Amino acid sequence: MAIAGCSGNAQKAGDPDPPPERKSSGVVIIPPDSPKLQQIRVEPVKTAEVPTDEIVTPGKVETNPNRVSRTLLPVPGRIGSVLVKLGDAVIAGQPLLTIESPDADQAMSAYLQAGASSTQAQAALLKAQADHDRAKDLYEHSAIAKKEVLNAENALAQTKAGLQQAQASREQTQRRLELLGLKPGDFGQKVVVKAPLNGKILELTVAAGEYHNDTNASVMTIADLSTVWIAADVSESYIRFIQLGERVDIELAAYPGETFRGRVARIADTVDPQTRTVKVRAEMDNARGRLRPEMFGRIRHTESTKSLPAVPAGAMIQGDGKSMVFSERSRGVFEQVQVTPGKRMGDLIAIQSGLKEGDRIVVDGAMLLKGY
Repeated sequence: MAIAGCSGNAQKAGDPDPPPERKSSGVVIIPPDSPKLQQIRVEPVKTAEVPTDEIVTPGKVETNPNRVSRTLLPVPGRIGSVLVKLGDAVIAGQPLLTIESPDADQAMSAYLQAGASSTQAQAALLKAQADHDRAKDLYEHSAIAKKEVLNAENALAQTKAGLQQAQASREQTQRRLELLGLKPGDFGQKVVVKAPLNGKILELTVAAGEYHNDTNASVMTIADLSTVWIAADVSESYIRFIQLGERVDIELAAYPGETFRGRVARIADTVDPQTRTVKVRAEMDNARGRLRPEMFGRIRHTESTKSLPAVPAGAMIQGDGKSMVFSERSRGVFEQVQVTPGKRMGDLIAIQSGLKEGDRIVVDGAMLLKGY
């Protein structure tokens, strides 16, 4: 007995961390001087607004169709150089590519011819005006018949009309040069295609040296991704809850646990006869460039909410088909409490019963207590 007593005292003196004590009632007691107590974090239960009536539908990120440009070639010709690459960010007015085209020289020739015609028309007008004035003066002195005056007036009117037509033709050809970005007077200039808006190159189907004859085919797609849309198919039985301009929450598979905000920008005017859904598109800010077209996620629209206690997901433990948390009764004394969980909102889980606001529960270290 003396030997056993000595052994027991020696073991007690050499154990700096007495094990937690577990009561049959589900209470775990940790001595105040135990280092394990430092591994447990306790916080009071807070309330959160939990959706009670909401619409959740799958969604997909799309480019904003109002901010997408499909670049066409203004004239057929050979591609001299491509000044951008796929994925490059461009600004409005930045050169994208150059074209060597005979149409550019034809436009220049037409401009010069129109200028010459305008000069000739002006000279003809001066002559017609002089002839008219001379005929009028002779008629006033009874030197010619009135018929000659009328002929001179008719010729003057025709030359004025001819000058107007020549000037209109010159303005038209000059406008053509401006659209092509050419300077008047020089042949052999290259046509420079410039970016119509700020954005990124999403598609590029042209290379230097190629000859393109189809001016209706897109060679480049530029999209301004500072805002994007997320499209979802909403059942026709729930479409009455969604209105233009309303806020919606968006969750994306690429960013789990993170919620984005958007505003309903477009509600389709027709119902899909196959799926009985209505296409809804929400606009999202993408100034940071994190949202990319074709990303999958879901749209959540909350119609009404209810204030309920909510706990971090790490505070919840499962056992025997039940959900439980550890509630702190006093310093170092923890009791298992069965709860009824509700909806999960990111890292929080709503509690329908078992807890109330202000209850102190273990939010970090619950699994440590469960082991005893």
